[in-house]
Amino acid sequence: MGFFGLVLGSLLAVLISILGKALLHLTWRPYSITKSFREQGVRGPAYRFWTGSLQEIKSLRKAGSELILDNSCHDFTVRVFPHYRNWTHQFGETFLLWIGSNPRLCVGDIEMVKQVLSNKFGFYPKPEASAGVLALIGKGLLLVEGEDWVRHRRVLNPAFAMDKLKLLTKTMEECAKATIEAWRDESSREDDQQMEIDVSVPFQELTADVISRTAFGSSYKEGKEVFLAQKKLQVLVAESFLHWNFYGSKYFPTKKNLQIWKLEKIIRSTLIGIIKRRMSSTEDSGLGNDLLGLMLEARQAEDGRLLSLNEIVDEFKTFFFAGQETTSYFLTWAMFLLSTNEDWQEKLRDEVLQHCGKETPNADTLSRLKLVNMVLLETLRLYGPIILMGRKAERDMTLGSISIPKDTSLIIPIALIQRNKKLWGADADEFNPLRFANGVSQAATHPNALLSFSIGPRACIGQNFAMLEAKVVLAMILQQFSFSLSPKYKHAPMDVLTLQPKYGLPVVLRPLRV
Repeated sequence: MGFFGLVLGSLLAVLISILGKALLHLTWRPYSITKSFREQGVRGPAYRFWTGSLQEIKSLRKAGSELILDNSCHDFTVRVFPHYRNWTHQFGETFLLWIGSNPRLCVGDIEMVKQVLSNKFGFYPKPEASAGVLALIGKGLLLVEGEDWVRHRRVLNPAFAMDKLKLLTKTMEECAKATIEAWRDESSREDDQQMEIDVSVPFQELTADVISRTAFGSSYKEGKEVFLAQKKLQVLVAESFLHWNFYGSKYFPTKKNLQIWKLEKIIRSTLIGIIKRRMSSTEDSGLGNDLLGLMLEARQAEDGRLLSLNEIVDEFKTFFFAGQETTSYFLTWAMFLLSTNEDWQEKLRDEVLQHCGKETPNADTLSRLKLVNMVLLETLRLYGPIILMGRKAERDMTLGSISIPKDTSLIIPIALIQRNKKLWGADADEFNPLRFANGVSQAATHPNALLSFSIGPRACIGQNFAMLEAKVVLAMILQQFSFSLSPKYKHAPMDVLTLQPKYGLPVVLRPLRV
């Protein structure tokens, strides 16, 4: 046969082996997984060769994205993820779907969700992040697992202790004051002393300024490159979620990958520059009392074994994105709800004036704002910035009464759970802050039904920070302005990793007499 014949024969044998494994992966494996779950009572949309459920998902999402909702309609799931909504109605709260040939188990039963999120043994870690997600938020506290998570959490805990957060209230107030004064100046130049503004834009800059000052003691300007690059990256990453990428595709110099690499380089180089300037400028005066100072002190401890420079960069990526992006839209949706429920706006204003007067709120007066807190919790329920969570089974597990094979990906549809009428009552789709009058655990028929900050050991470390910042900003706006929704507003929530108003949030601000 000769040498070349032997080589060709070997290559053909390898190729046949690869094709055989691929066919098994694309045909027999989906069939056997579907059969196994069906025997346990778990159904779902039919698997289609190669694409799985993707074509149906894209079709339903396209139709949903064309909807403009009534301003009083708070069930945005018809627009944002109609596939999960439809399949829940068709197959129940727990069902199987496919992203390409990769199965996903959607878990909407709150007891099963609690079992997943409350597990303290690492049996349900977060799924492996894509290259785009890692470029965007880094492998910080959100994504690390096991001993690394314990190490990172130990370093960051002091920065988010309540006594520390109370000291940061003044920083939040200063940032909010600058924004509000700019609004008053602009409105004073208008003939009717009122102005129309898309508040989602200044809220982005305001929350970015708060993060910058609390993270590394500087202003938004120093971290602006990071925020701008993250916004661009966010769009690219969100687009990639409905594409089935082949193994190793993240290494190919495609147009999208080149964009991701470029933006990640900007983020990393900017953050390293900030960190190195701090290290060189504080040799005599200490490392500082902000988040960067705490992480640098931790890095010096134990001869640098606690947090490496790369880990600090990743934590800053996480903190910048999670702290700024989610809080800005948290505030945006709170303004939307108060603009469309002006009776509640008046109730909150009366409460703020009763406890704070015209003085800038402080940590003590903020703690007395019960109605403000209730409205913010209801905002998180109806328009929480994060609407899905992902986990996977680290080993073969029993979840509820269902046997889950190792490496099964789990999807927790937060937005559906938080408007489930079995949990929240017949008015689950309505704005009703009074449901939180007796606290979060009493608001629904299950104490863990509010999942906006997650629950269990991996609950969001920054939830008190976000709530405090939202209270400060909202209270100060209520002291200075009344506001209503602009006729230009179009109610079209969309999911770009966070829940956002597609066309912004234009409101009409009217200064109150001071």
